Amino acid sequence: MSTNHASRRDFFSRIANSLHGAALLSLFSRDLYAAYDLTAKQPHHEPKAKSVIQFFMNGGPSQVDLFDPKPALSRNAGQKVRDVNTDVSDPRAAGGLLPSPFAFKKHGQCGMDVSDALPHMASVVDDVAFIRSMYGEHSNHEPALFLMQSGRIVPARPTMGAWVAYGLGTENRNLPAYVVLDDPKGLPINGISNWQSAYLPPVYQGTRFRTEGPPVLNLQPREELSTPLVEAQRKLLRRLDEMHRVERPRQPDLDGRIASYELAARMQLAASDALDINQESEATREAYGLNDPATQSYGKRCLMARRLVERGVRFVQLYIEGQIWDNHSNLESSLRYATTKTDKPVVALLRDLKARGLFDSTLLVWGGEFGRLPISQAEPGKEKEAGRDHGPSGFTVWLAGAGIKGGTVYGATDELGHKAVEDRVSVHDFHATILHLLGLNNRALTYDRHGLAERLTDQFPARVVKEVLA
Repeated sequence: MSTNHASRRDFFSRIANSLHGAALLSLFSRDLYAAYDLTAKQPHHEPKAKSVIQFFMNGGPSQVDLFDPKPALSRNAGQKVRDVNTDVSDPRAAGGLLPSPFAFKKHGQCGMDVSDALPHMASVVDDVAFIRSMYGEHSNHEPALFLMQSGRIVPARPTMGAWVAYGLGTENRNLPAYVVLDDPKGLPINGISNWQSAYLPPVYQGTRFRTEGPPVLNLQPREELSTPLVEAQRKLLRRLDEMHRVERPRQPDLDGRIASYELAARMQLAASDALDINQESEATREAYGLNDPATQSYGKRCLMARRLVERGVRFVQLYIEGQIWDNHSNLESSLRYATTKTDKPVVALLRDLKARGLFDSTLLVWGGEFGRLPISQAEPGKEKEAGRDHGPSGFTVWLAGAGIKGGTVYGATDELGHKAVEDRVSVHDFHATILHLLGLNNRALTYDRHGLAERLTDQFPARVVKEVLA
C-alpha cells in the first residue's frame, strides 16, 4: 500500500491544526452549546397547548372502581376467570370476579360514568376526555413506570418531560422548563429516574422543587450582599466557568452543570416568588383544600403547579405519596384514601385555570402506570380484606384543557374491564398525542445518538388519538 495516501486519522489530525480546523471546531462548538439552549423554540406546527400539568398517580388507579363501570362483575361475583389469571403477580392470591364497592352514576351533559369515590371529578366531566382503552406491556411497577415515562420498559431513557423541554425550551429563562413536585414523604418507585434526561443533555432533566421549607435548597445566599457586589461575583464566576470549559471541550455533564448553576442564580427571586402560595387569597387556599389535613399536601402542589405554568414553565409533574393507588388489599378503604387526598385539589386546579384564562393553553393529564384487575386478590383466609392486582392490559387515563374535546369517552375494555378491546391506545399513541398538542411531531422530534435518530416514541408506530381532540 502506498504511503502517499493520508488516512482518515491523518486527515483530521492535520486539519485540526489549520484554519480549516479552527472553523470546523467552531461549528462543532456551536452545535454542542446549542444543545444547552433553553430559550423558547419554534414547534413543528401550531400548538394547542403551551404547557402541561401531569398528575402522575403512581401505583395504578383502578379503572373499574373509578371510571369504567362493569355490571358483569356484580352478576358474576366470585366466578373464576382463567384468562384474567395471565396477568396476576401471585396466583395463590388470585380469586374470583370482584364487584366494585363504589356506586356509579352518570354526570354532566355528556352523561359520563364516574363512581362516588370521585365526587369532585364528577362535577367537571364535561371538560374531560376519558381514554378507557389504554394498555401497557408489563405488570410490574418498575418497567411499567419506565414505559409510561419514557416509552420503553427499560431504564436510562429520557422522559416525556425532558423531551418537551428539549423540543420547546422555556418561556421563562429564570425558571426551569421541566419542574417536578414530588411528595415530601418520599420519592416514588424508580426515584429520580422518573424525570431523568438520560442521553439528552442534563439541562433538560426535571428540576425538583420542594413543597415544604425552601423550594430549592441553598437557593438564597447565606449573607445579604449589595446588588453591585453580587453582579461582580457572578461575572467573575462566569469568566472562571468559561476558562474551565474551554480547556475541557465537548463535556456534556460539565456544560449541563454550569448551565444549572447559572439557572440557579437566576432562580433566586423567580422560584421563591413562583412558589409563594401565601400570596393567594383565603378563598383560593380553601378551594384547593389547604385547610384540610387530608388534602393539604397535594392541594399545595396543585396550587404551585398553577403558579408555575402562569410563569411560563412548560412541563410540571406532580407525584403522590408512596403508591397509594396500589390497592392490593382493603380495596374500599385504601382507594377511598387515595381519592380523598387528590380529587378536590385536582378539580380545584382545573377550575382555577378556567377562571384565569389558562385552561385553553394548559394540557392536564391524569393517570398511572397501569390499572387493576377485575378479580380479587387476597391471602388465604383474608378474603374480606381483598384488593386488586396490577392490570396493564386495559386501564383509563384522562385529558383536559388545551385542544381536548371535553365530555368524550374513547375506547373500551371487555365486559369485565380486563383488556382494552375497542380503539386500543398504546403508551406510544398517548405520548404522540401529548406532543401533538404541544405542536411537536413525534417522528420529527429526534436526537442524534450514535448515528440513530432517537425519539420519545422510539421506532414504534404511534398515532395521534384525534378522536379526543377538539
